[in-house]
Amino acid sequence: MFGRMIRGTLFRQWKKMLMIAFTIALGASLASAMLSVMLDVGDKVNQELKTYGANIRVVPKSASVLSGLYEVEDGGTGGYIREDELGKIKTIFWTYNIVDYAPFITVDAALENGEKVKVVGSWFDHHLSLPTGEELDAGLESMRSWWELESGAWIDEQKESSGKEAMVGTELAGKLGLSVGSRISLAGKESSDTFTVCGIFDAGGDEDNEIYIQLDNAQALGGLDNKVDSIDVSALTTPDNELAERAAKDPKSLTVAQYELWYCTAYASSICWQIQQALTDCVASPVRQVADSEGEILNKTELLMILITILSLIGAALGICNLVTASVMERSQEIGLMKAIGAYNGSVSLLVLTEVFVTAVIGGTAGFFAGFGFAQIIGHSVFGSSIALRPMVIPIVAVLVFIVTMIGCIPAIRMLLGLRPTEVLHGK
Repeated sequence: MFGRMIRGTLFRQWKKMLMIAFTIALGASLASAMLSVMLDVGDKVNQELKTYGANIRVVPKSASVLSGLYEVEDGGTGGYIREDELGKIKTIFWTYNIVDYAPFITVDAALENGEKVKVVGSWFDHHLSLPTGEELDAGLESMRSWWELESGAWIDEQKESSGKEAMVGTELAGKLGLSVGSRISLAGKESSDTFTVCGIFDAGGDEDNEIYIQLDNAQALGGLDNKVDSIDVSALTTPDNELAERAAKDPKSLTVAQYELWYCTAYASSICWQIQQALTDCVASPVRQVADSEGEILNKTELLMILITILSLIGAALGICNLVTASVMERSQEIGLMKAIGAYNGSVSLLVLTEVFVTAVIGGTAGFFAGFGFAQIIGHSVFGSSIALRPMVIPIVAVLVFIVTMIGCIPAIRMLLGLRPTEVLHGK
């Protein structure tokens, strides 16, 4: 009998029930879309931010304090990292979070006219075959994507003819009258060589007065075989919290449980600590301007999505409230009759709630799948990739739909409980 009454109400008031289902579907779709994007947006936003530079800098331990205060004769920092250990960076626990890195060696060189210039050696699109079996192309071409090439092209390390190529900053090129194809002779501390200018770049900083060549060529000029003076690392990280800040100051101050949590979370400080353990006598530290900006952007993005979800659910609750209340008012005589023949308030309330929740299940299911579709549109239009379906979104949306439906039904249930059969049936 209970089932027949519910079925009869659903068919008899199908327009109102359809509107309730649509309202719930709308709220559920926005909630599932925002939650899906929010749970997947961290890595995608991080990946986008990697195009704006490295967020970890690695320097030799002996130079970590003096770097920036003193400069030794060869233009370096006075200490070096072994080049043959660079592959170890991709063997740490968070290896897959490290998306790119590039070593640097800086030497002073003299031009043919005797003028001193700063020459920087690095990777450009260096191919690595790692001990783990992973293949990686790393270097400046991807890590300095904001550099504007005024003419020419990046050094292509995959070409056999690229060994004697150089890229020159726009200010230095203008001062020396260099252009693409120009030949430039450089005399270093240990050797001299001639390079062909393959690109003129505008970095908008001190780099515009520097010459960039391949790492091995710069090492040869300065007699610094197997040595680099710094490494820039681009890694996907989790925004810092109090635990990360404590660990960054002194990991030994953490308890065993705290240390394991910190070590197994992709905080910048955790990745830095593991890099220090992998390389000999080095200090890795976050580039605070980049790391803090990433955390702030991620937090604000997630807050925006949470607010949109909350507002959409509030709107859905108000819509359900109006529709269910209107339905109860239309059925006041029917409800009054049921009470008159002995139905209890609890039974009548359960009947109405069951009708609404059956409708909510239909609307919530449709809304979830529609919301996942919206999430894909957001993913492809904003990040250029799809949004992964996180299983935890399903129970979260189900709970939210239940809560919103219950809240929306409260005014109608209160009205139902206040109905008096004598007043309703006699039209008073």
